Amino acid sequence: MSVLDNFDQWKDFLGDRLQQAKQQGLNQEVISDVAYQIGDYLAKQVDPKTPEERLLSDLWSVADEREQHAIANMMVKLVQQK
Repeated sequence: MSVLDNFDQWKDFLGDRLQQAKQQGLNQEVISDVAYQIGDYLAKQVDPKTPEERLLSDLWSVADEREQHAIANMMVKLVQQK
């Protein structure tokens, strides 16, 4: 089973990667930029597996770059709350 098959597993996976990035000394600006790059890659290359991922993909597709950065930053905040 892929982490993309279940949204809660996906959030846990992202949260773990975020913790690793912080432990390696990456600052919030770098983390935000990486989150944007991951979101852009997923939107272009990965078929959404869950309704939550479909919603994020649809939002990403209609957002401009500034809004996409905001979506990425919100995902970072979401996984930081666990």
